Amino acid sequence: MEAKVGNSTLGIEQVEKYRIIAKENDCDAVITISNEFASAPQNHPLPEIRKSRSKIPAFHWSWMFILTNVDLLLANEEIADSDQALLLNELRRFLSDDSAGVKGFDRMPPEWTELNRLVSAGGKIPAKSSDAQTVIEAWHQETKDLSLILTRLTETHVQERMPKKHKLDPLLRQKDELANLRESNSLFLLVDIPDAAAPLEISADLSRRTVDVGMTLKAPEDRKSSKARLNWLLRQLPKHLPEGVSIRCNWPGRSEPTQFDCATLLENPDLIDDGKTGQQVLSFHLFFSKRLGARFTQQANFIADLEEVVPRFYRDIGQNLVAWRKSAPKIKADRHESADVSISSISEEAEQDAS
Repeated sequence: MEAKVGNSTLGIEQVEKYRIIAKENDCDAVITISNEFASAPQNHPLPEIRKSRSKIPAFHWSWMFILTNVDLLLANEEIADSDQALLLNELRRFLSDDSAGVKGFDRMPPEWTELNRLVSAGGKIPAKSSDAQTVIEAWHQETKDLSLILTRLTETHVQERMPKKHKLDPLLRQKDELANLRESNSLFLLVDIPDAAAPLEISADLSRRTVDVGMTLKAPEDRKSSKARLNWLLRQLPKHLPEGVSIRCNWPGRSEPTQFDCATLLENPDLIDDGKTGQQVLSFHLFFSKRLGARFTQQANFIADLEEVVPRFYRDIGQNLVAWRKSAPKIKADRHESADVSISSISEEAEQDAS
């Protein structure tokens, strides 16, 4: 086991030497712990470690991952033994102190600024851009840290949502996300919060220099008009909404989505039907868009703003939303009467058989 704190990073040669020692001593694996993040323990943050031909697996945990799990165990009272709970609480107190050197992901690499400069100048991100690959690796570190932050705030297991193929193959995930970044100039993240109305959808748009966070809810099918469906959503929102909250309405077929400022729809919900006569809205994407300007391109400020915007949206709006669910089928009046007759007949037959 190798552990680093503060700004100390893991070294490839050191880990490979440990693998040799592990093999010689019949050890099952090498475990590393540092302030670097991994999407899963088997997906080591160092690509060279993942590509190694060594048969000894190398697993990785971030200190924040350990601290977050300690928080969950204590918050949910999952430790029955009082002595163990005391020791775990002391571990949490130690890891939470600044002198322990434990910290979250707090800045993007220098390549982040260069990539933003390229996009701002109207340039196209090259297919084999080393800057883009470095930025995506850093983004993956931040998405893991952000899910851990939400885990501690909600005291539940918050997880990144991704295809199974990406969980099993970090290199494929990076390749696919690089292609998406080149096409959209944006970084994306889906986060699953237990029992929430929908996943959190988070994006960082390099062209607009904005951070967007939102949730998509299916429109209630038991309401016929689009206005009634919209009012179902509006009733779930707090009275005082921050500026920058919008609703994107998705329509059937090839109809283009329509988008409105949330405050405007609260004043005049009839606007939803403009140009959509006879159509029923299918779903709503409720989101908050924060324009960061120059702060977006700055390594530390981008992370600070992202980690402020996402929890705030969920606290103020997302945690209060309820997904629509189809009601259970009800027995109609005529069917109810026939059912009573059938039950009476069965009872009479049963009495005759008994006698």
